[in-house]
Parts: sequence; structure tokens; C-alpha cells
Amino acid sequence: MNKPELLVTPQSLAHIPALLEAGADAFIVGEQQFGLRLAGEFTLQDVKEAVALVHAAGKKIYVAVNAIFHNDRIEALDAYIAEVAKLQVDAFVFGDPAVIMACREQGITIPLHWNPETTATNWFTANYWGERGANRAVLARELSMDEVVEIKENAEVAVEVQVHGMTCMFQSKRPLLGHYFLYQDKVMAIENRKDNRNMFLHDDERSNKYPIYEDVNGTHIFSPNDMCIIDELDELFEAGIDAFKIEGVLQTTTYVTKVTALYRKAIDTFFDEGAEAYDAIRDELQAAVEEIQPDHRPLDTGFIFKETVY
Repeated sequence: MNKPELLVTPQSLAHIPALLEAGADAFIVGEQQFGLRLAGEFTLQDVKEAVALVHAAGKKIYVAVNAIFHNDRIEALDAYIAEVAKLQVDAFVFGDPAVIMACREQGITIPLHWNPETTATNWFTANYWGERGANRAVLARELSMDEVVEIKENAEVAVEVQVHGMTCMFQSKRPLLGHYFLYQDKVMAIENRKDNRNMFLHDDERSNKYPIYEDVNGTHIFSPNDMCIIDELDELFEAGIDAFKIEGVLQTTTYVTKVTALYRKAIDTFFDEGAEAYDAIRDELQAAVEEIQPDHRPLDTGFIFKETVY
């Protein structure tokens, strides 16, 4: 077994040194025009400086180009990929096949990570995209532990799994805020509409608050809870999962840095000291996350232990 890569989402160039110190192995950056639900906005100059900083530490940096590209955005995508390729990033994270075509047409050989969000649910499709240039599949967050393990056993590409943070439940290309929920004038209402990154959709019937925001890619609605399986990582370790992702979107830099350090401790303890050592501290790690968890973001284990009904 090899240690899984610890992948994080920095909010700014200034955030990266703290994450490096906390033990992050890789970083996802980019611009919202080309990437979905980024924790922070990184211009080409920011990416250039981030690459130098991260590579100096022997770590990796990936650029998100996982938006949906209609024909009117292809020309800008081609130009963007060409510029980013010059910066020697370690991979492009993509979902739209337009990215593969753009790379082929320009002779760009930078590795590709396939991330279609909710549809990466089986090893056959992961291998399909592997045959077309991807060397990693980012699995859907709605999979159970058994399904994740089965995919890893059969995948011919590396497998990435989210282990912490919120999950996007819904995206629309339309600017829905104020168009639908407020128009309906029912049980849901938008809070803090003027603050684009501090808004919640209230569902009184379920007693849930869903983070919601708009950007150039449309409207994004997130899960009411944050996923956290820091005390349940051993089966993923044993399965040989290649990368663990900490999703830091809509969280503070301090929170993401502390969570990164805790997952670093979990990984190092298991691989350097053994399964029993990890078992001895799993409750301590969970308690440490709960201590810094925002009150409005309850923790759960996502779909990882939900039973699949066929």
C-alpha cells in the first residue's frame, strides 16, 4: 500500500504555504470561468506563482477546467489551456470532452483527471476515459464504501475520493436566486442575497440550511452537512485509494488548514505506525474536527455508509 495523496483546495496564493506546512500533497486551483466551485480565484499569474511555490516543496498542482463548455466558450478554453500548459502544471481536472479535444489539437500532454461530478459511478466508464487520455477518475460523492472499493479493484486509472467537506447537490446554468424560490413565496427563502458567498437556502420542513451561490457557471446548491470520515479511513487505505480530497469551498482558510493537518496525521499514523496506532487515535481525530466545525455545518459520513438500493 502507498500513502494516498492529500488533495486540498486553497482559497488564495497566500493560503498555500500554510497548507504545505499542514501536510498537503496537491492543490486544485483555477478560474471560475473554466472551473466549477473553486475555493478561490487564481489568475494565470497566480497559477504561475503557485506552481513555483508548490513544486519547490516537491508537491503537485492541478488546474480545474471542469466547467461545461458550450460552443461560445470553446475559443476561450483553447487559449486558456494553451497558456496554462506553459506553466508546467501537473494535471488538468476536466469533465467536458472538449478539454480532451483541445489538448489533442494543441499537442498538450499534461495528465488529465476525469471529474464529471455525479456520473463517475463505475469502473467501466472510468476505464473508458482512461483509454482516451485520463489517468485519474474522481469518483462521485454519492457512492457507498463497497462501491468505491469495487471501482478501485477494477479501475485501470488512479482513483480519487472526497473524504471531507460539503457536496454540491444541484447546479443550474441559470441564475435562479430570486427567480424561483422568492417567486414561489413558499417555505424557502434566500438569506443574505447580497453576499454571494454567505447565502443559505432555508428548508423549515427538514430543518436544513443549504449553502447556495451564483457565479458565471450558474447557481450552486450544497449539502446541509459536511462529510467527515477521518475516523473511518482504514478501509480506503487498505483498498489502495490513490487520492483523498478535502473540499474547502465556502470554508475559512484557518478551518481548511487545521482539517488538512488532522488528515495528514491520520494518513501518516496508519502508514508509518500501523493500523492499530490509527485505531487508537481515530476518536481523537474525530473530536478535533468537531471542535473546530462551524455550528451551522453539522458533520456526517455522506453516502459512504448508506445502503445502495437497486
